[in-house]
Amino acid sequence: MHWLADLLAAIGVVLNGIPQGIMAMSLGFAIFPTMFSFLFASAVNGAFGAVAPLSFQAESLALTGKLGRDLRERTSIILGGSLVMLLIGVTGTLTKIVALLGNGIMAGMMAGVGIMLAKIALGMAKQERLTGWTSVGLAAVTYLVTKDLVWTIVLSVVGSSLAAVFVTHYRAELPEHVTARRFVFTKPTINPRVIRGALSLACLNIGANISYGLITGEMTGLKPNPVNLNLLTITQSLADMGTSLLGGAPVETIISATASAPEPVIAGILMMLIMAAILAMGWLPRLGKYVPSASIAGFLFILGAVVIFPADAATALQGKDATVAAITLVVTAVADPFAGLLTGGLLKALLLVGLGV
Repeated sequence: MHWLADLLAAIGVVLNGIPQGIMAMSLGFAIFPTMFSFLFASAVNGAFGAVAPLSFQAESLALTGKLGRDLRERTSIILGGSLVMLLIGVTGTLTKIVALLGNGIMAGMMAGVGIMLAKIALGMAKQERLTGWTSVGLAAVTYLVTKDLVWTIVLSVVGSSLAAVFVTHYRAELPEHVTARRFVFTKPTINPRVIRGALSLACLNIGANISYGLITGEMTGLKPNPVNLNLLTITQSLADMGTSLLGGAPVETIISATASAPEPVIAGILMMLIMAAILAMGWLPRLGKYVPSASIAGFLFILGAVVIFPADAATALQGKDATVAAITLVVTAVADPFAGLLTGGLLKALLLVGLGV
């Protein structure tokens, strides 16, 4: 019965990914080309026996949506970020960057991202009060009762969407390029906003690939941790590079319950193939017409304020770099992950020079 357990684990992660895919549509990303990323990542994982899958990730979507003003800027941010991550993956410098900055500063950056997500969630709730606050309330109650993010995202998104549909008769007409089942080249652009966004997305992915990737590896119970961080980084960067040129959404490293399945590699591949099939058949846009973007506000709030921030802030505020890590946290929350890491790195260097180390 291993296959059934693998399938159930895959379906659970798909249920978690669908609302985040709807969030990607609300930001203007084309859904059909994103299928490429899932197919590519499933092929790589199958070829190398990798246990860490890729999927829609709320953190990267929220950051890209915040820093990019339109689809062209957002896809350019993804392309630029993927080029940086490809260089890091090919040269094997991911763990070296973390070792140079220190776990405290990296944790401070991730904790700042948690605050950023919570702020974005509250902003959504203020703009669409019924949907947003219903989502936040349902998410809070569900997470308090279950401590399970899958149930939290499913119940908060479904409940708030039903409220919008039946109370305000919500029904959105998605842009044609979002729902079109074809590939359309999206010409990249470059400006200071795109450069800042690309570097910020790369900084976020450095932290996410290490923390989420290794947590997924730990869930397998295998020793040593089976996740190859360089392979994971290269896979994610190439997948994003291809889909961004077609107007598609980013797919990034996630904490995946497929790793706890009897056959974690197979379960992860199943999850990505199911998601690719959903995108290919156009089911996600059909759902998206009845799901307001603010329906994910509750999940973003719980993810940022309850899951990411407390754990990473506790790590950041321990040890000799606690002050620098705290400043990194605040700058990330106020500005973006690149500004946070840059500030933290410079302060650490100044302290080392000042102390004559």
